[in-house]
Amino acid sequence: MWIVIAAVVVIADQLTKWAIIEWIPLYDKVPLNSFINLTHQKNLGAAFSFLADASGWQRWFFVALSSIVSVVIAVWLWRIRRDGQTVLSAGLALVLGGAIGNLIDRILLGHVTDFFQVWFGSWAFPSFNVADAGISVGAALLIIDALFFSGRGDKNP
Repeated sequence: MWIVIAAVVVIADQLTKWAIIEWIPLYDKVPLNSFINLTHQKNLGAAFSFLADASGWQRWFFVALSSIVSVVIAVWLWRIRRDGQTVLSAGLALVLGGAIGNLIDRILLGHVTDFFQVWFGSWAFPSFNVADAGISVGAALLIIDALFFSGRGDKNP
């Protein structure tokens, strides 16, 4: 079930990115309401455009890092598949789907396509995509699991 959730994130991510690339010219914006725009951005870096200004080596660094993280998470999900750790598994599945979604972009395009832009007054949150949202929600679930669920069983004094 968790791999299916990861696959849904990947498919939703790739379909939305395809639509943005096809229908919104690069750097154009389409307002959805007073604080959310659809836009078409190229992100050569990682979160918050970290390393976007590097000379190109970052593409393959992020491809390698995403690949390793994806394999580790897939193995982790396989190992806990029968343990009933729902919050942990859901978090890992969302992070896995997001990592693979952005990995596909990096391999095929050399960058990640971002398209959600959120404004608060004159301040804009960095543009993001479905994969980034999956990673963020998944990370939040991992934190919730670590704080409230994992390791809360009976412990020997």
